[in-house]
Amino acid sequence: MSDPQDPKLPEVRQVNPGETHLLCRCGRSPVLPDCSPGCAEGLRLAPVRQQFVLLCRCGLSQRLPYCDGSHSPPAEGLRARWRRFAKGD
Repeated sequence: MSDPQDPKLPEVRQVNPGETHLLCRCGRSPVLPDCSPGCAEGLRLAPVRQQFVLLCRCGLSQRLPYCDGSHSPPAEGLRARWRRFAKGD
């Protein structure tokens, strides 16, 4: 399994009701996926139910702050797409 601290790989984050997360949408934050203080482009996420979100840490996603797999080459099929996240290929 790959290093979970690898900044190229997405972060799986559990979010809960009552929490507020300020997430980066511009890709310039030095602490991706979190937004830098004072950035006007951040996304304020206040979940209404417990859930897991897949957050971009490489800054390449077209759907920031969410990971769209842009850090990895295209993969055909669900199994191949899951494998690139699990193994960091």
